[in-house]
Amino acid sequence: MDALIQELLDAAGVRYGLLVDRKGFVLSHKEALWAPRPPALDSVATLVASNAAATAALANMLGERTFSEQIHQGENGTLYVESVGADALLTLIFDSSVPLGRVKVYSKKTVPQLAAILDELKDIPEIQLGGDFSEGATALLDDLLG
Repeated sequence: MDALIQELLDAAGVRYGLLVDRKGFVLSHKEALWAPRPPALDSVATLVASNAAATAALANMLGERTFSEQIHQGENGTLYVESVGADALLTLIFDSSVPLGRVKVYSKKTVPQLAAILDELKDIPEIQLGGDFSEGATALLDDLLG
């Protein structure tokens, strides 16, 4: 996933790329080498997920199944969000020198690939941690923190 997001950043000229789940957690993120210090990505993820939920409610009110993308344009930058299947959001942050059309073209190519990876990950069985793990972790923390 990281490699796909990095390719998208490089091709489209995007500063930051995040794959966010709809609960607001960052699943993956990349930043361009030339980008300034990133914003608080956890906060961005939470707000993007909240905004997507509100937008889904608006879509429903208007008789749409969903709105697949969101665009927030400011004077100096743009936030572009596109749905990746039912569970994730591709979030791209770029400055005003980058054409929105270029970002959309490259993201439309990347989204199906990301969706396929997320579908594969759904089939991985959950990790079962027994009581031994909990006891061992507690002992290690007690030793470390005293």
